[in-house]
Order: sequence, then structure tokens, then C-alpha cells
Amino acid sequence: MTQLTIRADEVLVRRVKAAASELGRSMNDYVTAVLDAATNPELASTDAARLRERLRLAGLLTAPSRLAGQRPNADAIARAGQRAATGRPLADFVGDGR
Repeated sequence: MTQLTIRADEVLVRRVKAAASELGRSMNDYVTAVLDAATNPELASTDAARLRERLRLAGLLTAPSRLAGQRPNADAIARAGQRAATGRPLADFVGDGR
């Protein structure tokens, strides 16, 4: 899991804390859910739909990336593996005392 640090106005932080508290959620859990609802078009719950509408009205809703969730095909993976195998083995570097 990755950590995210942001700077926010004190008034905003108080509103976020209050909103999370009203729902019985931690601030981290609430902010994570908000960010997921803002960026995940697959969410269809009423809460997420309301949030997405607010973000749309504020000009903050982005179109989902066409690449999100797509995996490279097997041939691309095989080619990448072949290219990765052409370098100097790690054992050589360790043996050189690096």
C-alpha cells in the first residue's frame, strides 16, 4: 500500500473530519473512499454518484483512462523478459564487490 501526503486548508480538514465522523469512519478511510469514488467509474452506489456529480460540477471529474486495468499481452511480456535477460548478471556485480 502507498502513502499519500497532502497540504490542505484547516477549514477543509475540519469538514473532512466531520464528514468522516458522521459516517463512523476514520479520516483515512473516508478520504480513500472519496478518491476512489472520484476516479472509479465502476462505482454505482448512490453516495458515489452524488460525489461524482459534485466533482463534475466543480470541473474536477476526469474521464477514465482507457489503459486503466489493461494488462500487456503475452507477447509484450515475453519480449520484455528477453530484453531484461540480456544484461550483466547481478552475481557479477556482487562478485566485483560493488
